[in-house]
Amino acid sequence: MDNQTILLTGATDGIGRGTAMELAQRGATVLLHGRDSARLRAMQDEIAVATGVIPDAYLADFSSLSEVRGMAAEIGAKHPVLDVLINNAGIGRGPRGGQVREVSTDGHELRFQVNHLAPLLLSRLLLDNLDCTTPGRIVNVASAAQVAIDFDDPMIQRGYDGSRAYSQSKLAMVMATFELARRIDSGGVTVNALHPGSLLDTKMVREGFSKPLGPVEIGIESEVYLATSPDLNGVTGAYFDRCQQVRADEQAYDGAACRALWELSEQLMRA
Repeated sequence: MDNQTILLTGATDGIGRGTAMELAQRGATVLLHGRDSARLRAMQDEIAVATGVIPDAYLADFSSLSEVRGMAAEIGAKHPVLDVLINNAGIGRGPRGGQVREVSTDGHELRFQVNHLAPLLLSRLLLDNLDCTTPGRIVNVASAAQVAIDFDDPMIQRGYDGSRAYSQSKLAMVMATFELARRIDSGGVTVNALHPGSLLDTKMVREGFSKPLGPVEIGIESEVYLATSPDLNGVTGAYFDRCQQVRADEQAYDGAACRALWELSEQLMRA
């Protein structure tokens, strides 16, 4: 992987942290993203100690689309060629007993923006960089927790529930994966989504559930597989449960719903 440049969002905690270290130790040039400068520096130091190379790091809060745009511009200028983008950053349903509706800096339901709009915007802004390699890959880290989008109330202004907000945002990510794969040249960048594993031992799971069910290594293996395996050369517009291709929620296969989500997302990203 010595010639691979891989951008990994959410690289300072949980599965993303382990994936960043694994890819760096395999020889990839890993670009780190996080929203906390101290944790980013700590992750840079850990990788430098393990590999002898200090990775580039980029600070951005995905609750602000302007910060996503700024990060994309900085990365795009410094790294004209990207091999892989792993959209790993995300937020969960919220703490047990304390789930409240939150909005982003842009005024959108927070989980919908951080888990769906921000990675979609980043992917689109870096498509030209990814298209410089053959084939570039986008890996969207979604979830098996998926709830159909209510297009009459996509921002869940009525009857808010944290689990619903999280599950809707992750299905939106899968639907955008399928739609983006349809809209770009199939000979260039491939786009796939995955569920990295159920209730793995991450901060998100510990906050929202009583007890994790598995180690983060399961998710690390899943992300590294989708990002690097030659088995997936040319595979695009697919959804994986860990390392196996499976079906997502049925709404993801509704072409009209995917187009409606795409149009809504474009509108919200412009707002």
